[in-house]
Amino acid sequence: MRTSVLARRRLRQDASAAGRASDAVSGAVCGSGPVNGYQVLEQVVRLPVSTWRYHWDPPHVRHLGPMAQDWWKAFGVGENDRTICCTDANGVAVVAIQALHRELTELRGEVAALRAQSSPAHHPGGPRAADPGRRAVPEQAGVRVDGEAGSGVGEGGDGGGDS
Repeated sequence: MRTSVLARRRLRQDASAAGRASDAVSGAVCGSGPVNGYQVLEQVVRLPVSTWRYHWDPPHVRHLGPMAQDWWKAFGVGENDRTICCTDANGVAVVAIQALHRELTELRGEVAALRAQSSPAHHPGGPRAADPGRRAVPEQAGVRVDGEAGSGVGEGGDGGGDS
């Protein structure tokens, strides 16, 4: 009986409004190692996700997420292929977000380098042709592509861009 009281106290101590809290603190875990975020991200992208409900849920209740068997096959983390531990779900999400951040940072650097290479001197069309962010959209409703308002009459005629 005393063990169950201690166990209940322990569960209450580890609980939060969001559910059971993780005990994964340095010194309390063993066998930790590096994770390849890009590989985890690839697995996240391939992971089937659906909406579903448990048999005991009322018909209006829906959940969103992967099936535990697919999770186990993709990541091999957790206790078994029947449950998804919140600690593991959080870990996979954080690692995937970190990988996306690294990819975004790298892409921003590449875009900056390309913009630097693509100065107006390299484009015979002038500075507007060198702007990779400029969209080639036809003029509509009297508003020119460059954002200046116009009457829409006698400004290019064919609606195909600048005249």
